[in-house]
Amino acid sequence: MLDAASPTRASLAQLLSLAWPLIVSQSIWTLQIVLDRIFLAQSSTESVGAGMASVMIFWMLLGFFQFTTNYATTFVAQYTGAGQHERVGPIIGQALWFALASGLLFVLLIPWSETLVAWVGHEEALQQLEATYFRWMCGAALPFLILAATTSFFAGRGETRQVMYINLVGLVVNGFLDYVLIFGKWGFPEMGIAGAGLATLAGGWVAALLSLVLLLRPHCIRLYRTGIGWGLDLALLGRLLYFGVPQGLGTAVETASFALFLLFIGRLGSDDLAATSIACTLNLIAFLPMMGVGQAVEVLVGQSLGEDRPQQAERFVWTGLSLAVGFTALLALMYALMPLTLTSPFRPAELSTSWPAVEARIPLLLWFVAAYCLFDSVQLIFAYALRGAGDTRFVTLVTAALAFPLMVLPAWAAQHLGWSMYVAWAFVSLYLVILASVLYLRFAAGAWKRMRVIELATTPPSEPPPVQTPENFVGPRQPKLVDTARLPRPTGGETALGSKR
Repeated sequence: MLDAASPTRASLAQLLSLAWPLIVSQSIWTLQIVLDRIFLAQSSTESVGAGMASVMIFWMLLGFFQFTTNYATTFVAQYTGAGQHERVGPIIGQALWFALASGLLFVLLIPWSETLVAWVGHEEALQQLEATYFRWMCGAALPFLILAATTSFFAGRGETRQVMYINLVGLVVNGFLDYVLIFGKWGFPEMGIAGAGLATLAGGWVAALLSLVLLLRPHCIRLYRTGIGWGLDLALLGRLLYFGVPQGLGTAVETASFALFLLFIGRLGSDDLAATSIACTLNLIAFLPMMGVGQAVEVLVGQSLGEDRPQQAERFVWTGLSLAVGFTALLALMYALMPLTLTSPFRPAELSTSWPAVEARIPLLLWFVAAYCLFDSVQLIFAYALRGAGDTRFVTLVTAALAFPLMVLPAWAAQHLGWSMYVAWAFVSLYLVILASVLYLRFAAGAWKRMRVIELATTPPSEPPPVQTPENFVGPRQPKLVDTARLPRPTGGETALGSKR
């Protein structure tokens, strides 16, 4: 007999209707990153390694601000479930204020690009490429953060197709300009990695501006107070940061740990860095779509808790987990059985002397990816479920406690103590196994069912009946007696019951 919170066809249908646009959206991000890597690989082997390293430095810094901003999704979901639609616009407004301030900070980092990438310690030729790409990515931070705020409105309310369309437009612009600017087509100069950065900046702004236009449509302004409700509200902004900063901090810690992992692997040699970069890019094929499923679970958990239906929220979590594990199991087989086929798009048009060494390293790395991606999907679903309730601090504490010792220290030992790169990858796998196990135990404990991020409504949607006492007891079918002596006297030609004569 099925448990009351077990997945059902109805819960799967509802999850899929919400999740597939988010899966496509995350796949669009995957495709965008993969296209950048493929185009850069056709340009030079060094460019693809530099592109991955630059992006990791950038995301190590941006992740905190982006995921703090994007936590508005949970607020929107819980407000929607509770029927407090007029509060949706104001929370998006606070997310936009935070996005604007954060995006401008990245502009200040542009003059420091060379210093930041020099700290990574790669070869001088790689540093020049990394600094160029990093400058363009810093310019793209503001539209990325605006997009994180605006898409929270659509995702939290369940309009995930809008998120997909917005990201699709950004991908088309980015991909088109990648081809034109990297290789210098149709009269444009050949810009190489700088062209990839400029394409990313342009695609980001087009997507961000489109999302703002959709957000300021008349019915959104009328029903959800978008635009008119975007004044700075310090109390509401404080609540967003109270719950959102832990999520952003956890993401930043994990991204920083992985960036340091790449840093130490890169110092082993450019071949190890290139192979790791390609394996990580292929891992995104599994990781980013599962983030789409996780985001759908977060929204449905938030909406269900807003409706005060924790059992329904639990059902959506188990449904999402079944979907995620089934999808990643298929990809794990591909990683294990078809490593060279998956690697072939990254092969340079003109084979360099370093490519055979890079290609030889990738199959074993993809075996690691095949092993840990299943646990990665499990931890993603439970992490998003807990965040959808507001349990962001626990997720952050666990991530911070595990990421550095299990990802950074083994990679450092690989560089300084002569350990193999594969030992460092084995510890990354161990990190995901332990993280998935701890988050499952937290979810199973059930404390998340009583958590909320939104303020209580002035009039709760449902209240328990008052305790009956001899003074207020009214028996079944017995009308409650009224002391007519205390009724106000009729005035103005009205009876005591309020009707005119």
